[in-house]
Amino acid sequence: MKILIIFSLLSILALLVASQLARAGIVPKIGADAPNFNLPDQNGKIYTLADFYGQWLVLYFYPKDDTPNCTEQACNFRDDLNQLTELGVQVAGVSVDDSKSHADFAKKYALPFPLLADKNAEVTTRYGVLRNLGLFKLARRYTFLIDPQAKISKVYDKVETSHHSKEIIEDLNKLLAAGKA
Repeated sequence: MKILIIFSLLSILALLVASQLARAGIVPKIGADAPNFNLPDQNGKIYTLADFYGQWLVLYFYPKDDTPNCTEQACNFRDDLNQLTELGVQVAGVSVDDSKSHADFAKKYALPFPLLADKNAEVTTRYGVLRNLGLFKLARRYTFLIDPQAKISKVYDKVETSHHSKEIIEDLNKLLAAGKA
């Protein structure tokens, strides 16, 4: 009898987890139109995908402001921003934290690019990177390299925060050399 109860509870739990994952959305494929967004940054300025049209965009999703890996990733983008800008790239981070949290994080680490607040997790869902843990929602650590025509050019689903910005610079240089940019 106990085994049956445990099995039933595990089955219900598996169904709940599966339903949460099903609502997470699908990660856009290379060549697809980048999903639009309309989000405030750390200063309350609203950004949409159209604001970046005609430029390359590194749209990176991260779990939480001011945590060790998220800080390392953001600071590396900050430190490499001149190289990225020279390649015609804009950088924007997205998490489900609010604008106040983003403002504190950006100020603490002198982050010169927009951190977009997706409090309702709508954009993280559209990009297929929402991790819904019941009471907590987080963005999974994914990055999308979006070309000047707002198409997905590359998806980074296994991000190593210590050298991610350098990886993007290398990949973009390859795309530019191959004439795909």
